Formats: sequence, structure tokens, C-alpha cells
Amino acid sequence: MENILDYDYTALKNKLEMEKLEPYRTTQVFDWIYKKHATSFAVMTNLSKQLRERISMKFIIGMPELVKKTKSSDGTVKFLWKYSDGNTVESVILRYPDRITGCISSQVGCPLNCAFCATGISGYVRNLTSGEILSQILGMEISENEKINNIVFMGMGEPMLNYDEVMKAIHVITDPKAFKISQRRVSISTAGIVDGILKLSEEPLDVILSISLHASTDDKRSMIMPVNKKYSLEDLMEAVKIYQKAKDRRVTFEYILFDKFNDSLDDAQKLMKILKDIKCNVNLIRYNDTGSTFKKTPMDRAEIFEKFLKDNGIESVIRAEKGEDISAACGQLRRQTL
Repeated sequence: MENILDYDYTALKNKLEMEKLEPYRTTQVFDWIYKKHATSFAVMTNLSKQLRERISMKFIIGMPELVKKTKSSDGTVKFLWKYSDGNTVESVILRYPDRITGCISSQVGCPLNCAFCATGISGYVRNLTSGEILSQILGMEISENEKINNIVFMGMGEPMLNYDEVMKAIHVITDPKAFKISQRRVSISTAGIVDGILKLSEEPLDVILSISLHASTDDKRSMIMPVNKKYSLEDLMEAVKIYQKAKDRRVTFEYILFDKFNDSLDDAQKLMKILKDIKCNVNLIRYNDTGSTFKKTPMDRAEIFEKFLKDNGIESVIRAEKGEDISAACGQLRRQTL
């Protein structure tokens, strides 16, 4: 049977019409799943028993098993989900004064093998379907009994390498008949897949593009992010400029600060030069130890780095650390269970 979560509204409407069901039935089903959090067709009481049985013979509501949930003192909650094939992924709820953010995964593992990332250490297994992506949001909302109003594709995997399924998921995330989350509250994070950035520039979407940069020279970036050997900083920045021209939107750059590797004033100067013609903001992140050889930059050095960027016209902020006491960095919880 098919996972009904893999269908957006139009596709499900077409499918149900092929089964001789009225178009409004799709609205009813979407309402039960995405607004009332139904995980069984049996509870959909405004559908007849016969109709529920017919739908349940064609579809399942493919929810993953919750393997583990850990809560941080700062309100962060981390989830480990198991899908029907036994593979596991992580997602996280991050709480801020103005929003509740769901950080979700797009792949089982990741093929990019970044030197500092626990997900990459565990290797790559497969892409997630759009329904498997959406089930993380549903699972978190059900488990915590609250509405997520901000989504970041910053969990396990590289979204741009699962482009089509991520786009399908975003259409449901932003659909008023489903999760009803504003496009401007959806962020796609990429390690710098130029082809994906260029495709996104042509999409009729108003989402946030976030780029994991983490170094200001090709030599250093290639040392920690092998993807840079295929897509150089020059190619990446050119793609960002094309995206920005198409969307007229500020781009976010994520920059993890590693002690005595990329956190000097010289690194800050080089970063300033490559970003000078780009409308952007920089999130500076003090490294959350994942078991690699890298160490966290001291706060005083992070503040000097931040001040230099600000003094030179680049909007930057040291991002508040979340969930450090529960190993909230991507891939850490999954590695503990492998």
C-alpha cells in the first residue's frame, strides 16, 4: 500500500477521483491528518465506515516509530525516528521566544562526509520520500502537543541531493490545507550544491536559502568539506548571486567556528572579502563537539570575529547554543544507537 503522506493535495485529489470519490474528500482527509493529527483512517468520523475501509485498503498513514526522545534544559527536544525499513533519522524542536522551529532530516545519513559532522561519520543510506520528511513534523507535533511554525531543513542529509522530494514536502508544509507554514518560515540549508541553488532560483517559492560555509578559502574548506572540491567558493558565490538576483532575498551563511582553524582575524578578513557583494547575514556557531578532532572556539575569540564582520558592514550574530546537554548536533543520537 502507498503512504498517503507522499501525496500533496492535488496529487491525492486526482488519486481519489480515480477511485470515484468526491473532490471534497481530499480536504477532509488533509484536515484529519495535518490539523487533527489523525494517524488512523478509523478516526475520520465524517467519512462513512465503508469509505474509511476503502481508503485504508489503498493507503497507510506512514508514521515512523519514536525510538528515543531527549529533552534539554533549554527546551530543545531531540527525536530519533525509525522507518518501516529499520532506518533511523533525527529531528529536533528548537524553542525561541517568537517561534517553535522544527529541524528536519532529508536523507538517512549523508554522502558529503564533512569532517566535523556526526551524520557524515555514519555514512549515507538513502533519500527520504516527501512523506517520510513530513512524518517527522507530524510526529514532533503529536509528541509535544504543539504547533510548529518554522521549518529548517538542517537535519541529517543534504536537501539539494534529494531535491524533488524536498520540494514536494515544502508544498505540503506551506499548503494552507495542511501545515499552513509561511514560505518565509521555511529554510533550506545546503553545503553548497551549486546545481540545486540554481534550480531553487527558478522555483516560484519564497523560502530562505542557508549555506553552510565554515571556511573562507578553498584550501581550508576542502579540508573539512569535500563537496568544495566539486563546487569551489568562486562557483558557489556566483550561484548565490544568481539566486539573489532572481529572488531579491537576503541569504544566510552558517559559519562554524573551530578553535585555531578558521576563527582568526585573517579568516574574518577573507570571509568579508568573499561576502562583500552579497546581501547576507552570517550565523556564527561555536562548534558543538561531535567526537571529531575539532574543538570549540573560545567565546572571546568568537566575539572578536563577530565584531570585525559587523564593523565591516556584514550582519552577523553568534547563534545561541541549543541542546548541547542532549547532544543535539545532527547525527549524534543516531550514532549512539547504531
